[in-house]
Order: sequence, then structure tokens, then C-alpha cells
Amino acid sequence: MAEQSLLEFPCDFPLKIMGRRQDGFAQAVLEVVLRHAPDFDAAAMEMRPSAQGNYMSLTCTIRAVSRQQLDALYRELSAHPQVRVVL
Repeated sequence: MAEQSLLEFPCDFPLKIMGRRQDGFAQAVLEVVLRHAPDFDAAAMEMRPSAQGNYMSLTCTIRAVSRQQLDALYRELSAHPQVRVVL
């Protein structure tokens, strides 16, 4: 039996990516996101620093077309050395 997804595709899917606040973090995340969702608008990326300013939270809402696309994107983001958490 195939695994059922609670999501219906295509759909808008927000990803929250957190990592240390450092030069190049947002650009590195954007490059990964664009590999999996080439139609993502970079200007739509939301950035929020943590209270102490040590970490950065990025929110990217992509147009997800499949569970496989989301799984591959999560895997690559989670494996990235600058990324701490992907939600």
C-alpha cells in the first residue's frame, strides 16, 4: 500500500530554516531551495534574527509539486553544514 500524504499537490508549503547568523547563510539556503523549487521568488524569503542576534530564521514558502520534492529538499537542507534545524 502506498503511503498517503495529507497534502494535496501542488500546494504552497512554508519551510522554516534556522542556522547561525553568518555571511552567506541566506544565499546558501536560497541556492538549495532553488535547486528543488526553481520557481521560488528569492524576494519572498523572510529573514528574522534571534533575540541575541546569533541565529537567523529563514522562511521560504515554495509551491510544492510532490512529496518527493519536499523530501529531497528537506534532506539537502538538513545535511547542509550551516543549517541547524528545518521545520
